[in-house]
Amino acid sequence: MLSLITGVGAKGQVGEAVAEALARRGDTVLLVSRSEDEVKARAADLTAAKLKAVGYACDLSDPAAVSRLADRVRADHGGALDSLVNLAGGFAMSGPVAESDPAAFQNMFQINVTTAYLATRAFLPLVQKARGSIVFFASESALDGSRTGKTSAYAAAKTAVVGLMRSVADENRDKGVRANALAPGSIRTASNEAAMGSDIRYIEREEVAATVAFLCSDAARAVSGQVIRLR
Repeated sequence: MLSLITGVGAKGQVGEAVAEALARRGDTVLLVSRSEDEVKARAADLTAAKLKAVGYACDLSDPAAVSRLADRVRADHGGALDSLVNLAGGFAMSGPVAESDPAAFQNMFQINVTTAYLATRAFLPLVQKARGSIVFFASESALDGSRTGKTSAYAAAKTAVVGLMRSVADENRDKGVRANALAPGSIRTASNEAAMGSDIRYIEREEVAATVAFLCSDAARAVSGQVIRLR
């Protein structure tokens, strides 16, 4: 099994846990991050544990760079990819809409939507060959009833991720490819604990990783086009 996970960079983040979960079930995991030093370090952590991992540095908001990465993965590992996990993204407050900075709005879309779109566009042919799974990362802020005051840019971007997932699921249903999205609340990560403290109710990284592993397994063959809330 070959799985590619974007957004695996800094230590103590969700990508690290997802990569380890997929590697421990026997996958060769391909890790992607903008930072070469960080992604190589995360791959080295896994290989030190006798797991199979390779790190690739790429600016996932650059169409040409993502296309080159897909060509490199195809050359290094063949033409089939069992799982693609679009985890790259980020969060920032944008303030009330009337007072918000358009640059902040555009940045939220670039790092959350554009990265997922370009990675999916580039790697979808490889996932189709394996009749595999694509997992997107949305947020509970994209769900009906969520409080999104002062985070409109992030909420709008994660809502767009859900729309992208549904299009991919619908377009590829007859090709054996399934696509789903996770919509978690706050996850216990190093950066979240630094910003919000350790005493609030968090979703554990391992819980997120276990859900991703399920969606990328044969047990989820009948699951596609779904948004799974984690809270």
